[in-house]
Amino acid sequence: MSRRELDAAGIHDPQLRASYERCRTLNAAHGKTYYLATLLLPPAKRPYVHALYGFARYADEIVDDLDSTLSPQQKSDWLGWWGDRVLTDLAKGESTDPIGRAFVDTLVRWDIPVEHVEAFLDSMRMDLTVTEYATYDDLFTYVYGSAAVIGLQMVPILEPLSDAAYPPAQDLGVAFQLANFTRDVGEDLDRGRVYLPMEDLERFGLTRADLQRRVVTPAVRDLLAFQIDRVRRLSARADAGIPLLHPTSRPCIEAAQELYVGIVDEVEKIDYQVFDRRARTSSWRRARVAGTAYGRAVRARRASRRRAQGPSA
Repeated sequence: MSRRELDAAGIHDPQLRASYERCRTLNAAHGKTYYLATLLLPPAKRPYVHALYGFARYADEIVDDLDSTLSPQQKSDWLGWWGDRVLTDLAKGESTDPIGRAFVDTLVRWDIPVEHVEAFLDSMRMDLTVTEYATYDDLFTYVYGSAAVIGLQMVPILEPLSDAAYPPAQDLGVAFQLANFTRDVGEDLDRGRVYLPMEDLERFGLTRADLQRRVVTPAVRDLLAFQIDRVRRLSARADAGIPLLHPTSRPCIEAAQELYVGIVDEVEKIDYQVFDRRARTSSWRRARVAGTAYGRAVRARRASRRRAQGPSA
């Protein structure tokens, strides 16, 4: 499958192909929902999405590898060295880094702004020093770099019909990240972090210490329900952007939206018990969403080919 995708994308250099394949492997291993959605894109677009994921995942591994013996300062130094290397390579238009090679190639091919990469790396560095956020605006500074820019990077590959597609893509990226934060409260506490704004805890009479007790009280339920409502409002706002993408890109984003935002549905189904279990989208739901989206994707590709061929002689 990856060989066919690389051929379709016109990626022929062996080292470059190896880098794209490494990114695809990271995507398949660590981003199952993201990977599933990517398979709904035309084959020629998939390698570029894998490259974006591979870069983000590798940086995240530097920051969050719980088995690592590196100190926070050592992780910061490593992230800084690697990030600076990729940024320098991006300025040159090519890279020899095993991950950066495909990532730089993707950004150059699709004219993706370097500012998105810089914002992402800034947020990764925040994870090494910041353990909580006073307000939603403070959290948004982090989320913009860690998630919103991923959506913004995706848009050129998805071939927007209008620049109006960019703000909804940002909203959807934020919705995805906040859905993860709602599900992963317990896991984030294990890493010493809280991604729910302190002002939101105060709204429901809670403190960080209350979360650390890991008991789902009525107040904690109300807090999580408040976060879920925020996720759904952002997702609804992002709906307007999907028709602004190329028709062959829409099924991918529709499926990703249903599955990622659907995380909060699963949090509700486990009665908000986020401290001792992980809310998971069922295999049945994944299959249903993927099957429906696959049918739409096939029809969109056929229609696109017919339009490209023009009227029959």
